[in-house]
Formats: sequence, C-alpha cells, structure tokens
Amino acid sequence: MTNTLPDTAPRRTGIAIVAPGGYAPDEAAFRLALARLEERGWLVHNYYDPARKHQRFGGSDAERVGQLHAAARDPDVDIIIALRGGYGMSRLLPLLDYELLAASGKCIVGHSDVTALQLALLAATGATSFAGPMICDDFTRAEPNPYAMQSLTDCLRGPQHQVSWEGSDNARLDVSGTLWGGNLAMIVHLLGTPYLPQVDGGILFVEDINEHPYRVERMLLQLLHGGVLGRQRALVLGDFSGYRLSDYDNGYGFSSMLSYLREVLPLPVVTGLPFGHIPAKATLAVGSQGRLLMNDIETSVSMTGYSAIDMLQDCMFL
Repeated sequence: MTNTLPDTAPRRTGIAIVAPGGYAPDEAAFRLALARLEERGWLVHNYYDPARKHQRFGGSDAERVGQLHAAARDPDVDIIIALRGGYGMSRLLPLLDYELLAASGKCIVGHSDVTALQLALLAATGATSFAGPMICDDFTRAEPNPYAMQSLTDCLRGPQHQVSWEGSDNARLDVSGTLWGGNLAMIVHLLGTPYLPQVDGGILFVEDINEHPYRVERMLLQLLHGGVLGRQRALVLGDFSGYRLSDYDNGYGFSSMLSYLREVLPLPVVTGLPFGHIPAKATLAVGSQGRLLMNDIETSVSMTGYSAIDMLQDCMFL
C-alpha cells in the first residue's frame, strides 16, 4: 500500500566525503567515522573508495577531481569535507571547475593540503570556504575534540563566527579586512601562480607542522619579498609544532625567530590562534570579512559576510 501521508520528517543535512589528497591510513577508523556521522543524523555521501587508492593518493587524479565535482553536483549535499591532507591537491588545481564548486553553494571544509583548493577557489571566484577539521584524524580519533567540533558547527551555522583566545605578548590592535590563509607551505607554494588570491588589506593566518623555525622564517620572508605581506593589515600565527631544535641552533628557536620577524615585517604579527595540525582546532571562514581585535586580556577574530547553513542544530558533530 502506498503511504499518502505527507513526509514531515526534517531534511537531514548532507555531508560529502572526498579525498583530494591522500588516502585513509586506517580503513577501520575511517569506517568508524562514517558510522559516527550517520548515528548523529547526518546524510552521508561517501565519494571516497579505499579500494581505488592510487600510490599515495585517494584515487587517480581524474578520480579525485571526479569526487569533488560529483559532490558539488549532488543536490542533497550541503558540506564537502576532505578525507585528509598530505599531498595531491597541487595536481588537481588546473583540472578543477571552480565556477561549478562556487555555484554549488557547498561548504568546503579542510586544512593543510586543502589550503591550495581553498585559495584557488577564492582567487578564481571569490567564494568562501572553511579551514577546519578533516575526517582523518579529527573524526577518526577515539574521542573527537569537543572544541573543534563546536567551532566547526558554529562557523558553518553562521552567519557570523568568532574565535577567541587569551591575550598574548602583542600590543592593542583593531583591524578589519578579508580573512584568508591556511597552511604556510601551501601558501608559499602558490606564489607566482594564478591560484594565489590577490588580497589587499587582508588578515592573513598561517600554520604548519614539522617545520623548523628557520624554515618558517624563510617562508614568511618569501611572502614578504614576493609583495604579499606588505599588502596585509596583520599576520596571525596558528600552531607551529612538531619540529626539533639541535645544538647547532645555538639559541635560535621559535621565540627568537618571532622577535626577528617583528623587527623586519611591515605589519603586526599576532600569535596564539588555535588553528593548525592540533586536535583543538578552530574553524575559520576563508574569504570572509574578518576583524582582528586584541587587548591585554583577549584576542579574537570575528567573521561575517559568508554563506552558512542555518539548519544546523547545536554541535551536530559530537
């Protein structure tokens, strides 16, 4: 018998999983993450097939492009979240349909290697995306980090979002501009290409992992010499961990590097942003209108002017 009663069940938020970079190193943990999302009421569209992994990638170049485009075309998808970073996005940049991705209105979420996609999308279309958690390992860990999940939910729900942290060793500051950035190595990698957005008067945030302070300094000096930093209103540093110092460094560490940068860079350098390759990571709207406010007690980055998903209930990811 056909049920003629109206369907009053609320529409479930759709989340697509794609692998623009590497594959899941632990397939069992990946399956657990899928089950968690489904248990929380998400409509999960998994475009990643572990059996299709190619070399160190989550599929061939054509397959990974196909995952992104298929997710963008799916009318039941609201959020496209990257499986993981690693490497692979650089191969796809000339192959992507940026107008399709932007016109889809999907919220694209990820960090690390995904920075290249987010900045290329911003450069080509002006569309916003979201620097935030990925399936591996934010959702595959034994206990997903509550702060990361709440920040992701709050940011996606919008239409405004704020990330705050305790005051640091900086002077008072109040600047506004386009909020953009991501992984420092990926930003430097895009210099001289059409995939780096030409942002003037922006707030640039950066993070990285396993990079010695001298490498961080070198990359930031490259952004300076390339004319990027001189056009920004502030530089905000997220997490830079995983490096090792040696006797040869002779006292040269992150703090001494930071002191040098503050002497030579033509803009304020703010520290402490809870973003990067860490469990308790904030989500940031790349391409939104940002305001960086700092006093003796607290530093905050507020975001407005980006598309959001107003149907999200409180912290749906936990």
